[in-house]
Amino acid sequence: MAIIITDECINCGACEPECPNTAIYEGADDWRYKDGTSLKGKVILPDGTEVDAEDAQTPISDEVYYIVPGKCTECKGFHDEPQCAAVCPVDCCVPDDNHVEDEETLLNRQAFLHG
Repeated sequence: MAIIITDECINCGACEPECPNTAIYEGADDWRYKDGTSLKGKVILPDGTEVDAEDAQTPISDEVYYIVPGKCTECKGFHDEPQCAAVCPVDCCVPDDNHVEDEETLLNRQAFLHG
């Protein structure tokens, strides 16, 4: 499953540089599929949606840092545990029950994002 950042976030930013997928963004900042990945131009996402990896996407939160579920791999393929949760001083990076995924799906996403 993806990780979410709860509204207990103190906006310290410790999690953002730790994400190997660049899936974490500051509140109100636009995000792009190309950020921190090998994706460029028009791509077909694993769910079949076609997007331009370079187009700005709407922020998921305007208040606190947020994690893009379609870019989160729980650090599978990089680390033994989600690095955002490991460095968060207030333990607000937690599993997202709305985005439950198995390890194979997360590893496939890692391969898709990084080629």
